[in-house]
Amino acid sequence: MVQVCLNGPRGAADGAAVPLSPEAMADAAAEAVAAGATDIHVHPKTPCGQDTLSPRVLAATLRAVRARVSVPVGVTTGAWAEPDPATRLERIRGWTVLPDHASVNWHEPGAEELAATLIGLGVGVEAGIWSGTDGAARFTASPLAPKVLRVLAEVTDTVADSARDSARALLSALGGAHTRPVLLHGEDGGAWPVLRLAGRLGLATRIGLEDTLLLPDGRPARSNAQLVAAGLAEYERARRTGSAAPERRR
Repeated sequence: MVQVCLNGPRGAADGAAVPLSPEAMADAAAEAVAAGATDIHVHPKTPCGQDTLSPRVLAATLRAVRARVSVPVGVTTGAWAEPDPATRLERIRGWTVLPDHASVNWHEPGAEELAATLIGLGVGVEAGIWSGTDGAARFTASPLAPKVLRVLAEVTDTVADSARDSARALLSALGGAHTRPVLLHGEDGGAWPVLRLAGRLGLATRIGLEDTLLLPDGRPARSNAQLVAAGLAEYERARRTGSAAPERRR
């Protein structure tokens, strides 16, 4: 499974390729799916380009995207979109149109109650486990761990030379306590090394303008679709290499 992450917390300053309106997100989603993406992660935005959990904005975004694609569509619940845990829960309980899944960052305050609320609403939970946080320890001890849709293993190390080792350390910290599929991805300088590692290990991954603005050769990406096409090529190349000579897990 290759998920496309259409925009993330990026805004207009990150370039015209980043989709900010529901219509632009829908266009980008359709192009990315045509390029091979099988799942979508999107951050609904206010008119001024800020991430939001607003029921009205989320409904408009989901309707626009679903009018163009038939693959699952997920959204963020990141604390930066609504820092107060109680208000965040209130917003989510007010959603009138539900996403197929939503990411919950396990190191953030209120994560367990938020995940339980989403599961109760019938929304799949992507357990966001960030490297460099206590998210892995908290998740592996959580009674909700077997109930999530998948683990979103997020490598926050943006240094290309070390991101792969950081990814291995994160996977090791997750261990065998989880029983759910793992989606492994990196960001910025670590995006491509971690995607290739996901290919070698046979894990799901994601790519898109949230994770990187650059193609593997360092050129600026013109669109999410271009990143997806490049990501699939890199993934398949790494998968073949891994099949021929499996790397030893550390």
